[in-house]
Amino acid sequence: MNTYKVLKNQEFRSANFKITPIRFSDKFLIMKWRNEQIDILRQEKPLTKKDQLIYFDNVILNLFDQDYPTQLLFSFLDGEKCLGYGGLVNINWNDKNAEISFIMDTKLEYLSFSFYWKIFLNLIEQLAFREIKLHKIFTYAYDLRPNLYTLLEEKNYNKEAILKEHYFYKSEYKDVVIHSKFNDERN
Repeated sequence: MNTYKVLKNQEFRSANFKITPIRFSDKFLIMKWRNEQIDILRQEKPLTKKDQLIYFDNVILNLFDQDYPTQLLFSFLDGEKCLGYGGLVNINWNDKNAEISFIMDTKLEYLSFSFYWKIFLNLIEQLAFREIKLHKIFTYAYDLRPNLYTLLEEKNYNKEAILKEHYFYKSEYKDVVIHSKFNDERN
């Protein structure tokens, strides 16, 4: 297992679910899901196996040894089965904030979206607020999944901003909606 130099704890658990530093064995599953869900991601074209190998070797591998990496990515597991991946991206260590990133197996998006998102948020909040003591975490989401906003608000994330007509999708402009949560455990 790879470990992040910046973290004391490498895994965060809730019942049988956990996030663990991104496993290289999950890279092609992740590629498949990213390609299937390209519309909701900041990804311009489908990934190839070559693209994914280069990204893991040249970007992901370097994150583990950095004192202040720009992202902390995890495999999201039920037992040892990978259901998705995500983490904190665009980490600003000075201002103590980061964006939440998460995608799951495309089939689960349709079957159990809220269930898995809530578990993932609980785990990522452990990492963000207890482990690395961030002040704030946030989501940046294209206005394509309104059920995401309801779920975030149920989990005490506040709608912080709407970037009007910020994303061009299928011949029309869509908003970007930003939700955030502050660290209640802050000193």
